[in-house]
Amino acid sequence: MMTRSRAREEVIKMTEVRGEFKVTGWHEETYADRKPGKLTHASGTQEFSGAIVGTGGIEWLMCYQEDGTATYVGMQVIDATLDARRGSFVLTANGEFNGSTSEGEWTIVPGSGRGDLGGITGSGSFKAGPGPQATFQLEYHIG
Repeated sequence: MMTRSRAREEVIKMTEVRGEFKVTGWHEETYADRKPGKLTHASGTQEFSGAIVGTGGIEWLMCYQEDGTATYVGMQVIDATLDARRGSFVLTANGEFNGSTSEGEWTIVPGSGRGDLGGITGSGSFKAGPGPQATFQLEYHIG
């Protein structure tokens, strides 16, 4: 007689946090003029507050349309304290700029957590502008 084993389904509890970040540095250069529109590379720095306290750095590739709107993708490193744990992790980011405000989504790169944030996974979103202030939400699990 054969017995069947059942795979256990593990439910991972995600923690949701919110906070703000301020863009503290920005440098953008056009690398392809598409007339109309352009492709740019931008580098930025940020200061996080709320559930994440620390700094961030982002590298963006952006595609601007003739009307000044843009679609972008990026890699972001956050070096901070989260839930009383000190470390860093990397996010992929993508979003859209409507000419004055921006919003996008984050995904934590699996295996990118360092320090007390080793094993972090999750995703979130952000909304920015106009100006240097932004808000974020992040759902994560450290395991």
